[in-house]
Amino acid sequence: MDLLSRREHAVMELRCKLVNKGFEEVFVDEALAQLVNDGLLSDARYAESYVRFRMNKGFGPVRIREELRQRGVTSEIVNEYVDFQDRCWSETARNAWQKRFGGKFPEDMKARAKQLQFLQYRGFTSDQTKHILKNFN
Repeated sequence: MDLLSRREHAVMELRCKLVNKGFEEVFVDEALAQLVNDGLLSDARYAESYVRFRMNKGFGPVRIREELRQRGVTSEIVNEYVDFQDRCWSETARNAWQKRFGGKFPEDMKARAKQLQFLQYRGFTSDQTKHILKNFN
């Protein structure tokens, strides 16, 4: 309960933490099942919170989707909360680009490649990034 009081957790994430602290897996699984049944632990709530948090930090849908999958959130839940077609991703990409590069368009192809690589690393698709650097010739 102490871990849940601090922030939302995915079921698998919380299970790993408890097992690593030395609790027996059988008891951990029973406790987690009870927490899910009581509505105190929810992968959907975790995914919603995590997407909003990472998006505000300037990360894109590709990276967020992969991070959620690594934390054990099912593909159905991930697809519900990570919508690649949402227009806010382009704005998030633009904000991350402006923060990192000061809104300065690249002067040559090497600088352009560096900026595109940054956005790709952050988890944005090529469609989301092309609007930012479309003025570069």
